[in-house]
Amino acid sequence: MPALARIYTLLAVGQAADAALCAIPAPFITECLDVVEFPRDKRWIFAPVKAASAIGLASVWRFPALARFTAVMLTVYFSLAVGSHVRVRDFGRNFAAASSLLVTYGVLAATSSPSRTSA
Repeated sequence: MPALARIYTLLAVGQAADAALCAIPAPFITECLDVVEFPRDKRWIFAPVKAASAIGLASVWRFPALARFTAVMLTVYFSLAVGSHVRVRDFGRNFAAASSLLVTYGVLAATSSPSRTSA
């Protein structure tokens, strides 16, 4: 199992878990969205977006270009998340989490696409 594909797969599991937590929604996610003043009536979008990103990342074994495109889009997503935290001057743990994921997906997007492997 190539190392880069394993990283994509591990991140897909994380995005799937995050999608489930957004669907519930978990109290700490509600708190974070309250802090950045994200409208309550639009929060439903997070679960399907994160589920779709999990599928995109997990596609690395059959569609590596889609997985890389997903990493690029997650870089955009976390850029917006970091910007939301900066806008409200929230520099705590949620800012740190968003920033670390921005760096993670940015580096992943900047690396070469994983080669297509047989599953």
